[in-house]
Amino acid sequence: MKALIQRVSHGSVTVENKKVSEIDLGLVVLIGVGKNDTQEQADWLAEKIANLRIFEDDQGKMNRSVVEVGGSALVVSQFTLCADAQKGRRPSFEKVAQPSEAEPLIEYFTKRLQFYGVPIQSGVFRAMMSVEIINEGPVTIWIEK
Repeated sequence: MKALIQRVSHGSVTVENKKVSEIDLGLVVLIGVGKNDTQEQADWLAEKIANLRIFEDDQGKMNRSVVEVGGSALVVSQFTLCADAQKGRRPSFEKVAQPSEAEPLIEYFTKRLQFYGVPIQSGVFRAMMSVEIINEGPVTIWIEK
């Protein structure tokens, strides 16, 4: 599993001109599932993201987690994170999990993140989404397991 997380002051997802989810302070988590990814990886990723200290404390140091600042997470499935662009000019998606495998694992990951105390909003699986991200810092971190 791969996740690109961004510390945000605002994030939202719009599908067919209708806003379907929205957060203020927190994280936008773009998540990709590869073939053979497991619940164990989702557990590790959820715990890591919930406790990652990337929010500033009173001294301006990145020393607080999304849970500690009372933030939320906007989880958006993004299969293109697992693309392979090493050869040619068109990305290969051979390493990407099939939707029937990816969707349950993303749902599992989302529930695990919520278990750690992170309020969740989500994108719409397999929908064409417009994702609005106001990245603060900017802070963007790539995590994979």
